[in-house]
Amino acid sequence: MSKPGGYKFVFICGLHRSGTSPLFRILREQPEISGFDNTGVPEDEGQHLQSVFPPAKIHGGPGCFGFAPEAHLTEHSDLITAENRQKLFKEWSRYWDLTKPYLLEKSPPNLIRTRFLQAIFPDSYFIVLSRHPVAVSLSTSKWANLSLEVLMEHWLHCHRVFKQDCRYLRHLLVIKYEDLIQTGEMTLGKVYRFLDLTPHFSADLNPGGNERYFSDWTKLSAESKSQPVVRRIIEKYEQEVQLYGYSLTDLRKSSPVECIEP
Repeated sequence: MSKPGGYKFVFICGLHRSGTSPLFRILREQPEISGFDNTGVPEDEGQHLQSVFPPAKIHGGPGCFGFAPEAHLTEHSDLITAENRQKLFKEWSRYWDLTKPYLLEKSPPNLIRTRFLQAIFPDSYFIVLSRHPVAVSLSTSKWANLSLEVLMEHWLHCHRVFKQDCRYLRHLLVIKYEDLIQTGEMTLGKVYRFLDLTPHFSADLNPGGNERYFSDWTKLSAESKSQPVVRRIIEKYEQEVQLYGYSLTDLRKSSPVECIEP
């Protein structure tokens, strides 16, 4: 059986509902990339196709998993062994085409496991995708029985963890969902240059992907029952959200933010 050496591993990272699935589907169409397809697990995510580390559902699932300290994996994890490296590669290899030089995987917990994945597969490339916390929180609330305030805190917590971890990564590209849907070809061009691959554009992205959630947020801001909740969230989180190039009051504000060391 083939071994991990000789491949470039590409990991897409980003919370649930951050646009990682469409980006994953786009990239796996590039002829030199192999990504999981028709695996029978949700969104063809690698977290469900292995037994080396726990998937997000073990730690509470969407909007919750990042709060568990043990969900944050680094190069110091006891799970990093030669045996587990080979085991993980073997389990994922059942779904990869190993004749291709780039092996692609995406799972939401990747956002707080980049250092672990780099230690397991040293020649790893990380594409981190962020999306407005209002859109992520409101869309995740349909899955998780959690308050908007908890979901907003989870978004920030996971991005804080990543912000601390990113300085340890050798190959990293951070992009925004908003840029992907508004300037698809330009943003994907950055991705392909990062990977040193020939561009392959097959994107069919909805440029208004955030609008329904922005509309819902505006309604919540105006309704007497939910208005105090929205005000409290804005007062508590607006300043920190702006550090990531977003705003809870000016929803369409989006400025580029690089990986910043703490």
